Amino acid sequence: MGLFDSLKKAFGGGKEETVEEQKYDTGLEKSRSTFGDKLNALFANFRSVDEDFFDDLEEMLIGADVGFETAEKLTDELRDEVKLKNAKNKDEVSQVIVQKLVDIYGEAGEGEDNTLHYAESGPTVFLFVGVNGAGKTTTIGKLAHQLQQGGKKVLLAAGDTFRAGAIQQLQEWGKRDEVPVVATEAGGDPAAVVFDAVKRAKDENFDVLLVDTAGRLQNKVNLMKELDKIKRVIVRELPDAPQEVLLVLDATTGQNALSQAKEFNQTTKISGIVLTKLDGSGKGGIVLAIRNSLHVPVKLVGLGEKVDDLQTFDPNKFVYGLFKGLIKEEN
Repeated sequence: MGLFDSLKKAFGGGKEETVEEQKYDTGLEKSRSTFGDKLNALFANFRSVDEDFFDDLEEMLIGADVGFETAEKLTDELRDEVKLKNAKNKDEVSQVIVQKLVDIYGEAGEGEDNTLHYAESGPTVFLFVGVNGAGKTTTIGKLAHQLQQGGKKVLLAAGDTFRAGAIQQLQEWGKRDEVPVVATEAGGDPAAVVFDAVKRAKDENFDVLLVDTAGRLQNKVNLMKELDKIKRVIVRELPDAPQEVLLVLDATTGQNALSQAKEFNQTTKISGIVLTKLDGSGKGGIVLAIRNSLHVPVKLVGLGEKVDDLQTFDPNKFVYGLFKGLIKEEN
């Protein structure tokens, strides 16, 4: 049974959605609407399954932000699938396309480790990287809240000493949940902040240390040096850390997010992606572009402004949220 059939079985038949499924449903509404509109537009002038149709299909996929290479690959596979299924009329072809897209989304994530990894003993360290405005600090604040609610003792490190207001923003998040924040004055040495934070995490038996960093992609040399220095400080005190290096990307930027991911992946080893602002974007296809281009797992997704709208990435729930309404239930 393919993922398409599994989704029809799991989410069809009037089954009540779980809270997590509702989050994906609501958070991906724009992406789902955008994709549905593009699919409807594709079939509005449908005449026959010919090369013009597949050219239009490829353009539609590129417009859905799956990326050029991925769109080309998908179109070739869809062309073969349509011929294999001998689909000819609009409804048949539409369902073959949706079915294949669902299965491809699922296959892209097979064997992918979407879980966050924690230290077997001692503090766990998550290092967050990304450009300004991607949502690093907000993601850290939300994750800190969730971890604390789950019984973890959490410490924050304000390693972004470059951006005006970054330290204060993280401190505000800390105040909300009484999570301590290690910080210095703006313009201070971020590596020194991280050193103090790691030392405190060890001395006071914190479970998790979340480290914010400055976003300066336009200066890769300085970025690389700063991140390397921060990593060395962490490793010197905790040899197995950081357990995660998470790149935070703004989904609303579409292909720019993919470009950022490629740039960061060249400067530092990334263990996972955090994709924020999916609820404000019609660019859910970027998930497939990132996974196909970088083979780096998406680990967290931002599906809204509320604290609990930061969700662990679940490929099946994502596909369900993206294609719900386009999957036709069998009678």
